[in-house]
Amino acid sequence: MARGRKAAVTALDGALSSAPPAPKWLPSHAKAEWRRVVPQLVVDRKIAAHELGTVEAYCLAVANMRTAEAIVSKDGPTYVSPTGELKRHPATTLVKEAVEASRRLAAELGLTPASRTKNKGGAVGSDEDDALGDI
Repeated sequence: MARGRKAAVTALDGALSSAPPAPKWLPSHAKAEWRRVVPQLVVDRKIAAHELGTVEAYCLAVANMRTAEAIVSKDGPTYVSPTGELKRHPATTLVKEAVEASRRLAAELGLTPASRTKNKGGAVGSDEDDALGDI
């Protein structure tokens, strides 16, 4: 498989025109993240209905990160095992995995500084570099 640049994401023809409510099954931290990012994705025309699963996965990763980090904050990053060894708390691995997943999904959605330059989005007529943008 050839490697190369990731494709630039542009405004979608089938982009959502209004932000749907967060799915009821999402945990509270995930719903809060949904309410934070989905309205902007809709305004920027960067999300279609068939892509909401990616947003759900991103919001769930953020919620898992926050939940695991709360455990690490409460219990500490290490613990003493029954054999007396100092070991890394298992929740630190959960934090790391959730951070990696949320960063990867945020980039796909154009939510990171680097991905925003590739993810143009925008409504018709908003592309300043395109002379036909107002058509």
